[in-house]
Amino acid sequence: MKMTTGSVARRLALLSSLFLAATLGGCQTVQTTQAGAVGVDRPQRMALSAEEVNKASDQAYQKTIQQAKKKGVLNRNAAQVQRVRAIAQRLIPATAAFRKDAPGWKWEVNVITSKEVNAWCMPGGKIAVYTGLIEQLNVTDAELAAVMGHEIAHALREHGRERASQQVAQQTIIGIGAALLGIGDAGASLANVVADVTIGLPYSRGFETEADRIGVELAARAGYDPRAAVSLWQKMLKAGGGGPPQILSTHPAPESRIQDLRVYSERVMPLYQSAKR
Repeated sequence: MKMTTGSVARRLALLSSLFLAATLGGCQTVQTTQAGAVGVDRPQRMALSAEEVNKASDQAYQKTIQQAKKKGVLNRNAAQVQRVRAIAQRLIPATAAFRKDAPGWKWEVNVITSKEVNAWCMPGGKIAVYTGLIEQLNVTDAELAAVMGHEIAHALREHGRERASQQVAQQTIIGIGAALLGIGDAGASLANVVADVTIGLPYSRGFETEADRIGVELAARAGYDPRAAVSLWQKMLKAGGGGPPQILSTHPAPESRIQDLRVYSERVMPLYQSAKR
């Protein structure tokens, strides 16, 4: 059907109204974590419940693990697996400082053989560390704890749920617009969205800063020197040959990130000293 200029304008006006209704009425403000010693207390708005995101996350996680098994890259090095899981066992109890429910999550920890320098923690406590991170950076236990603490922090703050809420809202608006304009379906399953925002896409600068700060506190409470986060990022900067200017990146610029980590690792040093006793 051919649309006139007037009909297109009316449909776009309706789309704008629906957009406002979806963004303003479909979200709720939640408190995912306590502020901790590092003081992370930004209000968060969610359009998706924790239950539905955790269910979708489990589906995405099982698919990822099955694919790794099929390729023969899951938990191939027993010593590396033991090392990573031992660090996780010290970090997990420390999560109670931010969320009382977190130590009781159904945690799983795996190592995936890959040259990629990466790690992630899906909602609900499903952790994967890539061997490229361990081997290419030759990380110490404290540096590995810094990485894992950072990724766990994303799960504690439910950054995946927050990102997925944003993605689903956008897809809803796109889907409504496509229907109004007669151009078909633009949706995606929630499990795919969760996998994408957890593993595929970089987090925003704000999310990364929150995870950095919570991560150093988790490491300190677990008895790992939080200053290792600084040496870790110095290694990453050296290995990566620098990065784009901060204004052009979804992550904090390496120099800014290192400076922030210095400040917050010093702030949690008393926790580290107490944990060592």
